[in-house]
Amino acid sequence: MTDTARIPEKPALEGLETKWGGVWEDRGTYRFDRDSATRECIYSIDTPPPTASGSLHIGHVFSYTHTDVVARFQRMRGKHVFYPMGWDDNGLPTERRVQNYYGVRCDPTLPYEPGFTPPFEGGEGKSVKAADQVPISRRNFIELCERLTVEDEQQFEALWRSLGLSVDWTQSYRTIADEALFTSQLAFIRNVERGEAYQALAPTLWDVTFRTAVAQAELEDREQPGHYHRVAFQRPDGGTVEIETSRPELLPACVALVAHPDDERYQPLFGTTVTTPVFGVEVPVVAHHLAQKDKGTGIAMICTFGDVTDVVWWRELQLPNRAIIGFDGRIIAEAPEAITSETGREAYAQLAGKTTFSAKQAVVELLRASGELLAEPKAITHPVKFFEKGDRPLEIVSTRQWYIVNGARDEDLRERLLGRGREIDWHPDFMRVRYENWVGGLSGDWLVSRQRFFGVPIPVWYPLDADGNPRFDEPIVASRDQLPVDPSSTPAPGFDEAQRGAPDGFIGEHDVMDTWATSSLTPQLAGGWERDPELFELVFPYSLRPQGQDIIRTWLFSTALRAELEHGVAPWSNASISGFIVDPDRKKMSKSKGNVVTPAGLLEQHGSDAVRYWAASSRLGTDAAFDPQNPTQVKIGRRLAIKVLNAAKFILTFEGDADAPVTEPVDRSMLAALETVVQQATKALEGYDHARALELSETFFWTFCDDYLELVKERAYGEQSPEQASAVAALKTALSVLLRLFAPVIPFATEEAWSWSNEGSVHTASWPAAEELAARGEAGIELLELASLALTGIRRAKTDAKASQKTAVSRAVIAAPADAVTLLEAAAGDLRAVGRIETLEFTSAETLEVRDVELATPAE
Repeated sequence: MTDTARIPEKPALEGLETKWGGVWEDRGTYRFDRDSATRECIYSIDTPPPTASGSLHIGHVFSYTHTDVVARFQRMRGKHVFYPMGWDDNGLPTERRVQNYYGVRCDPTLPYEPGFTPPFEGGEGKSVKAADQVPISRRNFIELCERLTVEDEQQFEALWRSLGLSVDWTQSYRTIADEALFTSQLAFIRNVERGEAYQALAPTLWDVTFRTAVAQAELEDREQPGHYHRVAFQRPDGGTVEIETSRPELLPACVALVAHPDDERYQPLFGTTVTTPVFGVEVPVVAHHLAQKDKGTGIAMICTFGDVTDVVWWRELQLPNRAIIGFDGRIIAEAPEAITSETGREAYAQLAGKTTFSAKQAVVELLRASGELLAEPKAITHPVKFFEKGDRPLEIVSTRQWYIVNGARDEDLRERLLGRGREIDWHPDFMRVRYENWVGGLSGDWLVSRQRFFGVPIPVWYPLDADGNPRFDEPIVASRDQLPVDPSSTPAPGFDEAQRGAPDGFIGEHDVMDTWATSSLTPQLAGGWERDPELFELVFPYSLRPQGQDIIRTWLFSTALRAELEHGVAPWSNASISGFIVDPDRKKMSKSKGNVVTPAGLLEQHGSDAVRYWAASSRLGTDAAFDPQNPTQVKIGRRLAIKVLNAAKFILTFEGDADAPVTEPVDRSMLAALETVVQQATKALEGYDHARALELSETFFWTFCDDYLELVKERAYGEQSPEQASAVAALKTALSVLLRLFAPVIPFATEEAWSWSNEGSVHTASWPAAEELAARGEAGIELLELASLALTGIRRAKTDAKASQKTAVSRAVIAAPADAVTLLEAAAGDLRAVGRIETLEFTSAETLEVRDVELATPAE
């Protein structure tokens, strides 16, 4: 029963986030009730853990709202929703932010300084140049990382709460906390034990700025200016072979020339040798199907290593390694052993220590001097590989790294991963192709070690021989009872700290895991794998993985891989993939482009329900344009939320019971129409089409307010009678259903309106069912549509006559097809009342129209 004292005099959106956020927290409205849960009644969500560095942007609000709509819908369907929130603390973004924020950089050779005070604090530190950053110990650096990420996480949580995410905050986790360290290290140890993780010295994509290895999934191609250089290699018979290269600085690292096996121009050369210009090294001419006949001269040099194709050729053709680029991106001091001539070694000495850019200029001059540069460099633009967070092109260097198998070299594993992808229901379905293309295009196992500081330590030590050299092929792997562990500060099993670095002692692994090696275990992290077996059995495999389309190759794939290796199952039954946010010029919003919009001001100005409405209006997998100067959809959402409050107040002031018999045909017709909306909206949400469900509900709501409510309000205001009770019961029934239909999208306005006439939360109320309306809606939906058209015609007639809508009408005629007239006659009383019509007549016609409107008082 409605308590009118609960209804404010002037309903408003302002302040609802604070009011209801506190109530939900106090009541535990969204708390996961595991005590009464069974596997069958649980809906579990593998929520994306946002990177806790900097600030959230409007794209986060967009995709996380999509997930929250699903969570709220499933909760109202009676599911026990497991909806945790994680924080992705470790990785390069956090380290870079700490460097800028505090004006420091990590130097692991320095000792720990207790009570260290950073030189800069309280801002982004953008003015602190890298050269001016104060070097500090690894432990001091990690302490600053911990401090700043905790502060960022508190701000993020406050924003998520104001947005109304129905997360269970008691289930939150951090990817650098002890529980996450334990889980990540244990999974890695299991990979080692099963032979799925291994260490190898191999060509590695390397970012020279961050001084760290980069995995295939972290690459992006960027168009860069460059030059082709036509260079002559000398043949034994005195002839030459001409090649074109964009990287002449790698001539000292050349190990072969390669052409396509079907290229008739070079078939006579296969099996012979040529001599490199300037450096005088004899190299073979070989054939390989990856060589391109139509690129350059059709024959290319293989260097160790210019690009990833060089790595493939080097590996498959079993060529020597003459790598010349160091970890700092400069030419190493020691020339390859293959350069034996005095002139060749003198030439190399001119390159040692130079950057690749300077070395390129030097080699070009050497080629000019020797006459082996056959033409002036030709300007080109070509794709160059970068680390997605880096500013300089990647190099390929030889390093010792840890890898996890991923199907690139194991056909059986690759087929199993493709099979798991087919077991998952993708929303939208076409996103599955991106996963399959990635799995099919893998060229190497997953490189998981990183030369960074703030991350999960790889739980391994290496014994030293009598000369103090590491025996890398005999790693000492931590045991479960030692976890979590940091080998750089904890001695290896069977050793003490005094033996660290000493002959016959040990050294600890300094590398940390790639951040995706931890994030790939979010189902295990949140679900308590090996820490809380009962919880893990309840929630895993999860019901849903929601995420962005740009990290299918990283997060989604790596999670599927770890679940296959550890559990032999797909980690979720559904994957929902959000699109991008683009600016008014249809460019993807990103920090690097400088077109990102932060949501705090938007939420404060328009309200959370308005912003959520904008997000929920876009379908999964579809990019959404956003103009911060004119956020049209946000304004429409605010208008809807305000209208919900005002309509609820208006309806709840009518005297009457929602359970009273609904007897009048137009009331029954309205409920029949609403029944169809409930059926269709429910089906849409079951198919993860929240935008369609919102569209259906909203379209009906405006018809309900503009037409039906206006049509029956005079009857609802009238003296108590079966007809008046029917109108009030229909209105209050519809209001209850509409509030529940809108609750997943605009949770604050619906909770406020619900509280005026109900106990408990609308968000734990049952989702509306067609059965609630079926018994009352037997008149069919046609009558409401016809009555709405007739009402519009009456209004238009008054407007055309420049009369007020309150002007009385002495006579009006509604013309319509015969079957429509039969239906409309049942609504005649409401039409007369709302139109203030004394005499309303009906006549047959081909189409519905209002005729012969005679105003009782002539218009002025």
